[in-house]
Amino acid sequence: MAFAQPASGVAPPAVPLQLNQGAAAPQHDAATAEYVLGPEDTIEVEVVGQPDKARARVYTDGTVQLNLIGKLVAQGKTPKQLSVEIAEALRSGGFYSNPLINVEVVGYSSRYVTVLGAVASPSLVPINRPYRLSEILARVGGVLPSGADYLIVRPEAGAERRYLIDELATGDATKDPFVTPGDKVFAPAAEVFYISGQVNSPGPFPMKTDMTVRQAIARAGGLTASGSDKKVVVNRGEKKVKLSGDAKVEPGDVLVVGERLF
Repeated sequence: MAFAQPASGVAPPAVPLQLNQGAAAPQHDAATAEYVLGPEDTIEVEVVGQPDKARARVYTDGTVQLNLIGKLVAQGKTPKQLSVEIAEALRSGGFYSNPLINVEVVGYSSRYVTVLGAVASPSLVPINRPYRLSEILARVGGVLPSGADYLIVRPEAGAERRYLIDELATGDATKDPFVTPGDKVFAPAAEVFYISGQVNSPGPFPMKTDMTVRQAIARAGGLTASGSDKKVVVNRGEKKVKLSGDAKVEPGDVLVVGERLF
């Protein structure tokens, strides 16, 4: 038996066949194990024990068209829920007495996360199961050397949040959350600071979150034999300020490390 779908990408004007209305609503939480179907997804339908399989694409109106059955609403349902409805339609139509239907998603198009910025492969990442932020980052090849040490996650609704890349692997779920379809993950380019004077490798360097003057000096190869971390002056905008070793460095700072007296 074949479930062929019309070749046209426009859903025909058939009356939707909606069965099993009492079924529980699918969960849309990011941690839900089963994929929830949406427009442009492609499914493969099989009557277990029969040789034929058929593929069908979910139309933009959320329906699929199958021979013998007609149009079914697929959007918002899991493959398991849709298989129950197909089986019921075949049974009520007299085609099978007790069919066992398997529905498999073979093309994921409706649920994805957008990853942009300083990553190796900016792209749309399909979400076919629960993914943590670290997994999404791995799928796009990680952050480039020019990238910042944090990621920005912007959901479709709600405020954006920042997550430190070094903390994604700590095992703390709050620092490596599940992403949600529709999220936008942005890896900004690292802001820079400049350091000169009595350091071994003066020049511009990428900022790290909460970087201190001592960490900036270490990033520049450490002090020279005559350098002193107590003799650090920063040019910050139009101001010149003396900084202690524990002071925080700001983006665009120009640090000048002076000589010690003895």
